[in-house]
Amino acid sequence: MAFLATHLLASVFGILGNIISFCVFLAPLPTFYRICKKKSTEGFQSIPYSVALFSCMLLLYYGYLKTENGMMIITINSIGCAIETAYLVVFLIYATRESLISTVKLLALFNILSYGLIVVVTTLFVTDHGPKRVAIVGWICAIFSVCVFAAPLSIMRLVIRTKSVEYMPFSLSFFLTLCAVMWFFYGLLIKDYYVATPNVLGFVFGVAQMILYVIYKDKNKQVTPMVQPKGEPAETLVDLGAILEIQEKARVEIGVVLEMQEKPGVEIGVVLEMQEKPVGGDEAVGEKKEEVGKVCLDFDSEMTIIASVA
Repeated sequence: MAFLATHLLASVFGILGNIISFCVFLAPLPTFYRICKKKSTEGFQSIPYSVALFSCMLLLYYGYLKTENGMMIITINSIGCAIETAYLVVFLIYATRESLISTVKLLALFNILSYGLIVVVTTLFVTDHGPKRVAIVGWICAIFSVCVFAAPLSIMRLVIRTKSVEYMPFSLSFFLTLCAVMWFFYGLLIKDYYVATPNVLGFVFGVAQMILYVIYKDKNKQVTPMVQPKGEPAETLVDLGAILEIQEKARVEIGVVLEMQEKPGVEIGVVLEMQEKPVGGDEAVGEKKEEVGKVCLDFDSEMTIIASVA
């Protein structure tokens, strides 16, 4: 009776583990939708997906070697291999040259060289087709399962450094935590500690990511640029960098009029109109010389000055 109850619970946790793992594989979909929409990988990295694909391939091999209780592992990791491959193909299409080269190197190192070496060595040199081979591949799977959970550490470091959770989706962290809980209990119930042990760390990393999300989710607030009105009795410092998203500042004297205007080919233009009275020289008293300088700055920090005298 107890055996049947344990077997039933193991099946329940295995099915739930499959469902939640499938959700984990689908969690980055908004990220890759954004990549496709913007046609750029921006600040996203391919490391989590490369390591996840390698882990799925190893677990697929491990499930194939197991004589019993291997079907749950085979099912979800077959799906995982297909999904992670699709993600990496999209990433490679829109990656920069530098990201493309680094991703290809990762795939060659992990998914071709390392995986091929593991399969060849365990097939040719481990003559025991039973528990010994399963144990060796199981330990390898456990180590790289930890790497899968630890792979987002690079993203966590980016979150702490930039104080922004833009590149760490909450849904992925949440489903990773749930997934770790389900597979821990599944491995524990079928006495497969190669499956159960890594998910302890998976739970810890998942909780840490969610805590970081809560801490930094409200840190990215836009600051509205303030421009001093005309007629103030003191010199005003106007932060044009806040308007144009560049790190430049301009000092503006009394009587300066700032207007925003649109020009063909320029997203934002700033027009500075300055009126000056001549001092001395050949100019008659009371006669004014007006010089209008138009300064246009674009996002590439290029400056165009067109001066005219009226």
